[in-house]
Amino acid sequence: MKRLLIDAGNTNIKLASVEGGDWSAVRTLPVSRAGELNLAEYGPVQQVWASNVAGDDVARQISDACAHWPLEFIVAQAAQCGVRNRYDRPDQLGSDRWAALIAAWHLVGAACLVVSSGTATTIDALSGAGEFMGGLILPGVELMQRSLTAGTAQLGVAGGGYADFPRNTNDAIYSGAIQASCGAIQRQHALLDAAAPVLLSGGAAHLLSPHLKVQIVDNLVLQGLLLIAKEADRA
Repeated sequence: MKRLLIDAGNTNIKLASVEGGDWSAVRTLPVSRAGELNLAEYGPVQQVWASNVAGDDVARQISDACAHWPLEFIVAQAAQCGVRNRYDRPDQLGSDRWAALIAAWHLVGAACLVVSSGTATTIDALSGAGEFMGGLILPGVELMQRSLTAGTAQLGVAGGGYADFPRNTNDAIYSGAIQASCGAIQRQHALLDAAAPVLLSGGAAHLLSPHLKVQIVDNLVLQGLLLIAKEADRA
């Protein structure tokens, strides 16, 4: 069976097809160009599974592009693929976070911290029993920088680099965003289990990884979508 997997995030849409154990190269398209989705290169496919946190317009554009194929948008469940969801209202957990948690559980099979760093940074905790305990959402590194400079009259942003003790404003802003992100990750890691692995993914993972002890895992959401699809077939 050939499946098409779609991860529509805040900034980018990622797509890959899977047939048997073979994955196509992951293709990336900016969300702002969702109307340009042309899926002819993937067809024919038997199933399309999608995670969408980019809004209703993008959902419609994905649906239009998949008009001739069976399409399923995932929603977080109370329990799925061996993971239990302890959110107060399970269906309000972002579908991307849910798929990433499922992928992480199947990769690690033990307590771990699942971090995605992009437009936003999410920091989610999985127990050793496969229970999603809860998580944090904070602005991503770039969004932190932009929000600070937009809200202050005398600060501008022009790049900046990391320093332990920055000596210019641009470095101070950038380093502050890095330290704030890493500090949140390290605090949640300590609260969960300092020996548990930290899985890091997302477009800004390379900004944080030099400052943390982490395992970078690409495309956790797409991996989770495939696991969800396979469980649905067995149901």
